[in-house]
Amino acid sequence: MKRILWAISTVMAALGIGAAALMVLNLRGEGGLPTADTLQTSPALVARGEYLSRVGNCMACHTVQGAAPYAGGRGIETPFGVVHSSNLTPDALHGIGAWTSADFWRAMHHGRSRDGRLLYPAFPYPNYTQVTREDSDAIYLYLKSLPPVAEPNRPHALRFPYSTQAALGVWRALFFSPGSPQADPARTAEWNRGAYLVNGLGHCTACHTPRNALGASNDSQAFTGGLIPVQNWYAPALNAASEAGVAHWATGDVVALLRNGVAPQGSVLGPMAEVVFRSTQYLSDADARAMAVYLQALVPHELPPAAASSPSASTLQRGGKVYDQHCAQCHGEEGAGEPGVFPPLKGNRAVVMRDPTNVVRAVLQGGYLPATAGNPRPHGMPPFQHILGDEDIAAVTSFVRNSWGNRAPAVGTIDVYRARERRGQ
Repeated sequence: MKRILWAISTVMAALGIGAAALMVLNLRGEGGLPTADTLQTSPALVARGEYLSRVGNCMACHTVQGAAPYAGGRGIETPFGVVHSSNLTPDALHGIGAWTSADFWRAMHHGRSRDGRLLYPAFPYPNYTQVTREDSDAIYLYLKSLPPVAEPNRPHALRFPYSTQAALGVWRALFFSPGSPQADPARTAEWNRGAYLVNGLGHCTACHTPRNALGASNDSQAFTGGLIPVQNWYAPALNAASEAGVAHWATGDVVALLRNGVAPQGSVLGPMAEVVFRSTQYLSDADARAMAVYLQALVPHELPPAAASSPSASTLQRGGKVYDQHCAQCHGEEGAGEPGVFPPLKGNRAVVMRDPTNVVRAVLQGGYLPATAGNPRPHGMPPFQHILGDEDIAAVTSFVRNSWGNRAPAVGTIDVYRARERRGQ
């Protein structure tokens, strides 16, 4: 597929078919846009737009730490290079000050900028295309209410041919079609609301679905889990009881996980902790419950058993010593943890998942729950990457994955090395 994309983009460039031609390609029903904006604002609409922008976690990508909110410039690493988020403040030159609500809708729904350029799907328009025009307009009005920030947009740093509009046009032709939310009349209004939030603004499938070599989500495997590109955290399957499925949970516990980051059955770490901190903790009671109801109703997906590779006795002995020295004081000699303070390792499905990436990353860089209104002073786990070598980390993770009744494949030093390597640790 990569060779095909390279060949097509190279031929198009040689023929002089580039960005200009792509202005008229891939329209798929976009039609003309009005030149004037007749949308009327109100405090209620602005407040709704602020809420919806939190649901979509827009600030996380469009804000550089320590800089003005929504002024853009954050580098989003992809396997093809770095995409820099755009300025969404109402600055007339660098932001969306000159945009109409129709321009903004086209970006959300069609993945196309005001000037006609195709947008990179690091901006998750494959999900946002499901957002209604009314909600898009509310977000637009909220962004227009912000103070303008004269922050120039940073150019992307993508490798050829991924840096070309031609290649992006081919990608869209293969993997993107504008959509719209379709209510299921056989389901409740609450389920349909949850489906809209999870699949649209919440863009949950963007992480919890495997991607192909060109970075497109495999819709036929939605919610079955996948490694988040570059970040190297595994987003577990949301439809598998052995990973992050919640069908057997009480609905209130699912709501607690979304709102507080912690529930009796588990807690969030890594990228999901940021999602809870910046986004889902602000969900209304009704929307949090709707998302929970939808996630609980996902069609179960049974994952095939992992290939057995039990750790050796010497590995378990070494891992046990590391555990006694560094872990037992919090997680307990029998891995039981302390309820509400330190999570148990015994019977913890996050520990024994087929893919050991997350437990390795937790040992390397620590584990930190988000501070939320429902859990304002969460406990954290310190990092051990500066104390333990690859062999010790492989041994202790293998130990906790195969003690107190836990059973999971051994972790090798190559697994730890890859985790360090991909994050420059």
